[in-house]
Amino acid sequence: MKKYILKIVSALIIIVCLFGMVSCGGGSDEDHSEEIEKNALLMQDFVIDISDYAKNKKSGFIIIPQNGAELAFNYADPDEGIMMSYVNAIDGIGIEELFYDGSLSVDKYRLEMLRELKSSYPQLTIMVSDYVSKDADVEAAIKRSTEEGFISFPRRSNNYDYMFIPTVPPSGVNTDDIDKLSKAENYLYLISTDNFPNKEAMIAAIAATNYDVVLIDLFFDKDPLTPVEVQSLKTKANGKKRLVIAYISIGSAENYRYYWQTGWKKGNPSWLKKKYEGYSDEFWVEFWHPDWQDIIFGNDDSYIKKIIDAGFDGAYLDNVEAYYFLVED
Repeated sequence: MKKYILKIVSALIIIVCLFGMVSCGGGSDEDHSEEIEKNALLMQDFVIDISDYAKNKKSGFIIIPQNGAELAFNYADPDEGIMMSYVNAIDGIGIEELFYDGSLSVDKYRLEMLRELKSSYPQLTIMVSDYVSKDADVEAAIKRSTEEGFISFPRRSNNYDYMFIPTVPPSGVNTDDIDKLSKAENYLYLISTDNFPNKEAMIAAIAATNYDVVLIDLFFDKDPLTPVEVQSLKTKANGKKRLVIAYISIGSAENYRYYWQTGWKKGNPSWLKKKYEGYSDEFWVEFWHPDWQDIIFGNDDSYIKKIIDAGFDGAYLDNVEAYYFLVED
């Protein structure tokens, strides 16, 4: 999982450039603004198209973009009103570091957007992954999310990259069956496999929990989970049903994925546009390029189709913020 603080810093740099507070080079402020707006529209269309494809292939398939809450508004601008076609295409929004970024640090801008969305669309599930530095903050983070009608997965410093399973859901055990995202009261976010010796050990550890929603990768290293394995995770330890969601990055390419080809590097192919700061194995992509979109969805060999075929209940779409990270410095 990506360290959201790097994204915030980069975003602030762009904002500073846009408003002419410093000289950033590479074009006028107006050019940057127009490019960001254009890219935002393309990302909104991308998410909607992914949703349409997936939900047509599997009724009730769940779509959850991570971060980029502003994309739920026309022109990615909260002042322009909610973009109904986008919100109707998604079932939730994942948000990192909303209330805590090590210590209490409420992101009021994003919080106001999420409040507006939740008020207008109560069925929209907001999944908050805060980063807390001490045990006492875990309860406080959950309380803040619960008061807003959100669900929470606070993580400590040893779990920054989503590699450990808290033994008990921080918000407690829900004894209900979970057959839709809006019923969930808690979730597990686990996309690093480094803490497990093999896939079987990871599956057994998840199966022993009572989380309402399990968010994991389609792959253990390069070995995809099978439909039988995914199905085995859809029952909580208490015997009740839960949802299993697959992580996928739609705004960046990762060089350890099955689709990566020998010889690929920044600029080859041309849509491998920009290095992802802090991650040597990842590149921001021109996500609107047909070749990249073919990798992600729309055909039987696409990433989304692999997720559907494996039996997952939905997909968690990371790096939708590519729309502004692609802007030239």
